Amino acid sequence: MNGSNVVIRTLKTGVPGLDEVLGGGLPEFSFNIIAGAPGCGKTTLAHQIVFANATPQRPAIYFTVLGEPALKMLRYQQQFSFFDPARLTKAIRFVNLSDLVLKGDLPAVLAEIVKRVEASSPGLVVVDSFRTVGRRAQAGDGGGDAALQNFVQRLSLHLTSWQATTFFVGEYSDSEIRDNPVFTVADGLLWLSQTAERNSVVRRMQIIKVRGQESVPGMHTFRITGNGLQVFPRTFGLTTLTDRKKGGRRLSTGVASLDAMLSGGIPSGHSVLVSGPSGAGKSILGCHFIAEGLRKGEPGMVAVFEEAPDEYAARAAKLGMNLDKARRNGTLEIIYLRPLDLSVDETVHEIVAAVRRTKAKRLVIDSLAGFELALAPAFRTDFRESLYRMIRALTRLGVTIVSTVEVEENFTSMGLSNFMISFLSDDIIRLRYVSIDGQLRRMLMVVKMRGGRHSIDIHEYEVTSRGIVVGKRLKGYRGLTTGIPGPWDRGLASIAETMDDFARDR
Repeated sequence: MNGSNVVIRTLKTGVPGLDEVLGGGLPEFSFNIIAGAPGCGKTTLAHQIVFANATPQRPAIYFTVLGEPALKMLRYQQQFSFFDPARLTKAIRFVNLSDLVLKGDLPAVLAEIVKRVEASSPGLVVVDSFRTVGRRAQAGDGGGDAALQNFVQRLSLHLTSWQATTFFVGEYSDSEIRDNPVFTVADGLLWLSQTAERNSVVRRMQIIKVRGQESVPGMHTFRITGNGLQVFPRTFGLTTLTDRKKGGRRLSTGVASLDAMLSGGIPSGHSVLVSGPSGAGKSILGCHFIAEGLRKGEPGMVAVFEEAPDEYAARAAKLGMNLDKARRNGTLEIIYLRPLDLSVDETVHEIVAAVRRTKAKRLVIDSLAGFELALAPAFRTDFRESLYRMIRALTRLGVTIVSTVEVEENFTSMGLSNFMISFLSDDIIRLRYVSIDGQLRRMLMVVKMRGGRHSIDIHEYEVTSRGIVVGKRLKGYRGLTTGIPGPWDRGLASIAETMDDFARDR
């Protein structure tokens, strides 16, 4: 870049996640529009930005063009934690323009804004709702679109010369983006939306336009809480390059015989899929993995979707794995994520935040089926794509992931997942039931191990009071993977012995 280029400073929005989406913050002295349907959080977003930036030296002027007084609006806004009543009048001033707008006199509105701005030299100017100004201009003898465009251009020139960062807040529909003259003049356009599906409401934000910066494209979910807006970027806060390499060392699963089948354990940084039917011991295997890491001084984290953290820890305790001590000293965090209207981005944000708090090296997600059900219906259609982004984001942190997924057994074939997501995993451990000699027994196999050798044997295992115990290799049966095996005949037995010799020679 040429050293003579003008550097545009950016303002922090005070909204977690939004600065990253914008490409670093709001360009100073820019003219921005916050648009969307009613109830999306436009006014709350404007207030949050104002309270984050206004000072007595560079105050904010908030022009209200609503059918309600500023006191009524502030009555609701003061419920948010960012609201500071001590800054009113000194750093933030409210001016009601309703009377002038109702008369449809745009020159008078412009003159009033100019007068107020020149008197206080503000750093921020907000007009809420600017849509009301536009409607009055288009009604009666207000002059229509030409008068509105002239008003916007003159106002933006004034505000630029005063070095103020400006926000027009308004209720607009998607169809107006191409035709409304306001959007042509704007430097930045933040579009907020919300959709209701079944019993869930999903809010999204899109940065349609921001001049001079590389914003993050696409739709980003956000939530409104007592702290105001929080945006969950699709980048998951992991936009920087990483030098972490997978497979630098092997991590024990906590089950010695399974480690042997994995040629020494799970390669670090891998994503492991443990699939099997209900009751097969998937969650128990996850407990082994976490408990073994804690025993070796490796912090861990568990994301549960189907039971409370205390219940998870209590079940592990019954198997001789005490997780409570690690929870108390901060080396283990068990988080419960099941509000039934989550977005994938929000879920990953919670998991990544917990991983960073604990400096976790091991992560268990129990289970992917529960994860899908916890999502708002709008996010279930692209579950596989979202899961890919989540796993990629987490492994970039150097975390080794064990995810459990339930598979419905039909005793005619051996599926790996009901979600067709096996390609997302570096390694796959398959648990299943098998009918042998009139008994329902359990067998375990390593189906896949990316970049490394693994055992091709099928082993029987038991779930005991001390967890999972892997037994010897199952021999003398054909069709084990169907769940209904039969005995080998003499010819097939000789083939099996040949395969044993081949495996030993490798």
